[in-house]
Amino acid sequence: MSIAKVVQGLVTGPVPVRFSAFDGSEAGPSDAAVGFEVRSERALSYLVTGRHELGLARAYVSGDLEVHGDMYEALVAVNGLKLDQSWSGRYQALRDLGGLRLLNPPPRPPMEARLHGRRHSKERDQAAISHHYDVSNRFYEWLLGPSMAYTCAVFPDAAATLEQAQFAKHDLVARKLDLQPGMRLLDVGCGWGGMVMHAAREYGVKALGVTLSRRQAEWAAKAIAEAGLSDLAEVRHLDYRDVPVNHYDAISSIGLTEHIGRAQLPGYFRFLQQRLRYGGRLLNHCITRPDNRDPGRYRRTFINQYVFPDGELEGVGHLIGVMNESGFEIRHEENFREHYALTLAQWSANLERHWAEAVEEIGHSRARVWRLYLAGCRLGFERDQVQLHQVLGVRLDPKGAGGMPLRPSWP
Repeated sequence: MSIAKVVQGLVTGPVPVRFSAFDGSEAGPSDAAVGFEVRSERALSYLVTGRHELGLARAYVSGDLEVHGDMYEALVAVNGLKLDQSWSGRYQALRDLGGLRLLNPPPRPPMEARLHGRRHSKERDQAAISHHYDVSNRFYEWLLGPSMAYTCAVFPDAAATLEQAQFAKHDLVARKLDLQPGMRLLDVGCGWGGMVMHAAREYGVKALGVTLSRRQAEWAAKAIAEAGLSDLAEVRHLDYRDVPVNHYDAISSIGLTEHIGRAQLPGYFRFLQQRLRYGGRLLNHCITRPDNRDPGRYRRTFINQYVFPDGELEGVGHLIGVMNESGFEIRHEENFREHYALTLAQWSANLERHWAEAVEEIGHSRARVWRLYLAGCRLGFERDQVQLHQVLGVRLDPKGAGGMPLRPSWP
């Protein structure tokens, strides 16, 4: 039986995409906007042996599966398919496609992370961060644009540019922290220094950022010097756990909590609380799960294997609870889920504009990882499979005073 007929047999209803395979068979409308091409039997083996979405990702990253048309639209179409999930249907499809030989998994693509040592040890965390962030600063410049901000932007309106939205995000964080000239800010997981430079340039704050990525720290040091901010802003290649006790006026954690791990969260927030003065504020900005019902934090998925190894997401309720138990009074919480979908759409557009350069800079397989990752995450935020929350906490003094205004001082 042809591969196309097997696919049609697994789908309940019409096939809304173009489908073609190496045996010459085809299915679906020829004028569909997107199409999938199975280029080899190895692609079938990846699809059969990979759990969850990992098989599709391995086939695509390796080049054995091609997606024609826009990746985001292709994923929307795949998510809309109604498949025969019965064991009998899947067993018959396996037999028709080639039988037991497909169950011998091909070698994993070299882009998959292979970490060693104790989870969330300093050495393993360094390797995990390096896997994703020490790719190429030139690549990130193309992807992120001039802001070099690799976290969810805050769009004042749908027509705002990515740069305007990233400025708005940094400024919102600054206002929630009530930054004032002469204050000292610690930014943990600072990336390329966007928040550090914003605080120094716009608010006259003396800001220190720390990152586990050496390439980020090198890029940030150069950017700070070129901006004439070296007297106020600094970025160090340093594990946040090695930041000495020095009572800061404010701490921002933008996109780091995802890398900490559930078991380490109480120690993480206690560590930050101990580095704040009384009345000092912490703004935690991170990706979360929509709830805490899914126990599969260590599941082997595309994101964990290719993008953020050892990453762990928690529900915002759990994070708020841990922050509270670690000595913070929670004063404000906000969900920016739709904003992250808009941010990812902008990053995807940047990647496509620089596709040829990106392939030359980081290689075809790694560029395909990014194309799939950005489109898949955009869909996830749109459909409430993941969220983005900002949580503001304050360290109270021994008498319970936190210095907060009666009403928020930010719009």
